[in-house]
Amino acid sequence: MTQTQASTTIDALSGVPRGLLIGGRWVEGEAGQEIAVTDPSTEATVATVAAGSVADGLAAVAAAHDALPGWAGTPPRQRGEILRRAFELMTARAEELARICVIENGKTLADARAEVAYAAEFFRWYAEESVRLVGTVQRAPGGANRILTFRQPIGVSLLVTPWNFPLAMASRKLGPALAAGCTVVLKPASETPLSALAIARILEEAGVPAGTVNVISSRRSGAVVGAMLDDPRVRKLSFTGSTEVGRLLLARAAQTVTGCAMELGGNAPFVVFDDADLEAAVDGAMIAKMRNGGEACTAANRFYVQSGIADDFTAALVARMNALRIGSGLEPGVDLGPLVNAESRDKVASLVAAAVDFGARVATGGGRPDRTGFFYEPTVLADVRGNAPILREEIFGPVAPVVTFRTEEEAVAAANDTEYGLVSYVYTRDLARGLRVGEALDSGMIGLNRGVVSDPAAPFGGTKQSGLGREGGHEGLLEFTEEKYVSTDW
Repeated sequence: MTQTQASTTIDALSGVPRGLLIGGRWVEGEAGQEIAVTDPSTEATVATVAAGSVADGLAAVAAAHDALPGWAGTPPRQRGEILRRAFELMTARAEELARICVIENGKTLADARAEVAYAAEFFRWYAEESVRLVGTVQRAPGGANRILTFRQPIGVSLLVTPWNFPLAMASRKLGPALAAGCTVVLKPASETPLSALAIARILEEAGVPAGTVNVISSRRSGAVVGAMLDDPRVRKLSFTGSTEVGRLLLARAAQTVTGCAMELGGNAPFVVFDDADLEAAVDGAMIAKMRNGGEACTAANRFYVQSGIADDFTAALVARMNALRIGSGLEPGVDLGPLVNAESRDKVASLVAAAVDFGARVATGGGRPDRTGFFYEPTVLADVRGNAPILREEIFGPVAPVVTFRTEEEAVAAANDTEYGLVSYVYTRDLARGLRVGEALDSGMIGLNRGVVSDPAAPFGGTKQSGLGREGGHEGLLEFTEEKYVSTDW
């Protein structure tokens, strides 16, 4: 790490809390179990934060449970004003938050700035949604009584977030939970705890009462999350992460019949038809593939390109990938940062090697640059067979496998041939075809001539083993409520 990088790191991290937030107090965690935070671009430890134990997790649940009546009883407008202040504070500190994100996650500063803006918007959106928990009244069909329904906060909510979007995944869960009147325990990924701690400090400043938001980082995530999930006071689990871990948590939650919202893995197809605008399709491919360096559940994972345009598309994609500059996200002009850790980099390398063994051709990239950090070159694989193993796995890195297809039916069948169903991308100038294919694709979201689908006002979520429930939009608010029915007559 250079002297300039070290100085930048110290400045960015100087105001971030390093403890556990339990009941409105910042406390030390488990003795001798601190979490070391690594800068993926230098492989150097840049900070240590407290690591919570099972006892700490249960203390956080107790604090959230004690705070629940007061927060649930707070007028919706007042809750909304607190969220609005959180939005304003995040916006005012956007550059500071972006640099924190780059240092612990490795993404470029441009990506981190975009994430801060996206993350803050969830607080603004749910500040507005907090007053919109409406009910219904109707006369029973038989005429004997009235049917009244209304929404109440579901209760103490456990929020488990991943490392790839440490700011946005926290605010996407915190915003609706707090707007609905729930109290929460936030468990961030151990790779990126600093972003979550910075958001917690902002919520404190915005006026969230003590115990309403609790934060537990931990080196023993499975044991701590499991113990909290076993506590009957926890009534909601909102988890973003791998499908494998999601299955385990669903089974654990079944023991207490705890409600679950799951945003799990993806294997997004990117379908390009012959009549597509080539330049627009390549622009979209670069966004869908290379946003956050490919470390996104929404990342385009499989490129299906119709035979008439396949060579031109591949050549254009190769040219765009070759133009990317690799480096630390804090360096000016850098387009691609490192992957989050050595394990992620090595997984990407093994997937590419296996694809080549299966007959794919490396059109560009395909290796690790000779430098410190968890870097992998932007890579395009051509001549990929339709049954190649790389098409079955979530790559989570800067690798684009290209498969050629002939007919619309063939493309839809190939795109749907996966256990995942989070998002699909379609490029065509024919609107009827785009809508027809979008309807046929088995995924929760469709990017039609767009390389990004995420929006705080839209319901984000997938089908099949990509998850349960929705985040964002009004639907995200409803995830943190229970509907109550009152039968009466007047």
